[in-house]
Amino acid sequence: MDEKRFLAEKFEANRAHLRAVAYRMLGSTSEVDDAVQETWLRLSRSDTSAVENLGGWLTTVVARVCLDMLRSRKSRREEPMGPHVPEPVADDTHGRDAEMADSVGAALLVVLETLAPAERLAFVLHDMFAVPFEEIAPIVGRTPAAARQLASRARRRVQGTPPPDTDFGRQKNIVDAFLKASREGDFDGLLALLDPDVVFRADSAAQRLGSLAEIRGAAAVAETFKGRAQSAKPALVDGALAIAVILGGEPRIVVWLTMKADRIAGIEAMADAERLSGFDLELLDK
Repeated sequence: MDEKRFLAEKFEANRAHLRAVAYRMLGSTSEVDDAVQETWLRLSRSDTSAVENLGGWLTTVVARVCLDMLRSRKSRREEPMGPHVPEPVADDTHGRDAEMADSVGAALLVVLETLAPAERLAFVLHDMFAVPFEEIAPIVGRTPAAARQLASRARRRVQGTPPPDTDFGRQKNIVDAFLKASREGDFDGLLALLDPDVVFRADSAAQRLGSLAEIRGAAAVAETFKGRAQSAKPALVDGALAIAVILGGEPRIVVWLTMKADRIAGIEAMADAERLSGFDLELLDK
């Protein structure tokens, strides 16, 4: 059996699963077809000889495709028209689309449409298809801990129990205090906000701007941020509280903070322009 035929048979064996993932991500049968077709094209152009779990590889690819489509869909909406309404499904040549839609439920799809793209992906892959956060993280360009937070936030909204305003307000106060201490060069103020075992990590683009790849410990991290953050502002990035540096109207650096109790336990800096352009970013202090 030649390789192309072998891949085609494996793809067909996974087609129903890929359609299920795409439908929960997109809520549109026409876009599902496009996403699954794009997944096949990427498979046919890829060297999968070293792939041990082809089903998992295909799930990752279709998720990436759907995430790009969700972000593109969002960027095309220049006027507020409310959430995208999931398409009703009738039986088609695949014969199982109506059954697939029934298994999801129109009400759930409507709620999923209110989520930020990365939140939706994390929730769908983890809660509906048991994909580990270690595999979700690189798809959304975040750490496993941050991917877990995305899914948790989405889960609360799906269950109708959004995080209390006091929770968000408390975390926003910590971010504001961190930025204030950083700008003023207040080492002790920074130290008080940081968990003793805090870890700072930076992507390769941030490293090219002068950052170290990793810094561990409250004292070292406080020293790093002392006197900085002059152009940084609190922001919502894909629905998550973060810090953004905007220059020339474009995001240059995004920093995510992982909270532990009332202290900052993790800091993740990203400056990769291509990845930043795909995020949904809203400044909180303009």
